[in-house]
Amino acid sequence: MLYNTYANYFREHFGTRVQKLSVDAGFSCPNRDGSLGTGGCTFCTNEAFNPSYCRRVDSITAQLDEGIAFHRHRYRSAARYLAYFQAYSNTYAPLDVLSLRYTEALRHPEVMGIVVGTRPDCIDDGVLDLLADLAKDAYVAIEFGIESCYDRTLRLVN
Repeated sequence: MLYNTYANYFREHFGTRVQKLSVDAGFSCPNRDGSLGTGGCTFCTNEAFNPSYCRRVDSITAQLDEGIAFHRHRYRSAARYLAYFQAYSNTYAPLDVLSLRYTEALRHPEVMGIVVGTRPDCIDDGVLDLLADLAKDAYVAIEFGIESCYDRTLRLVN
């Protein structure tokens, strides 16, 4: 095999098929709340990639339950799940709020870990310490949205 897919990595690492379940934890980002800008980045349309079961008004547990029901019907081979904090910047909140949201997801009996999508300017040592602590008992991955290495391009996309 010339490359290892994410699905193959999980199969080898966990011995089974693992499915990511998007959850909307109600976070924002500095390009939406006025800290750095408003309106978000030009490429960021969370409605386009949030599945129908992923509604901010529902608890994280309810979103996970709906996601599992959806994926059990669609992907019958998935045996375990990861809570995927995907919408906006999922480390952009006080540590106590982050801890509550991540812990709620990890308490779900069929969730074996979390995947946290964020941006490099929304993470610090406190967040990394929290994630490292959670990683002692569960799978934890961080996805950094790094849209470009060029400042000019980053300014153009807000």
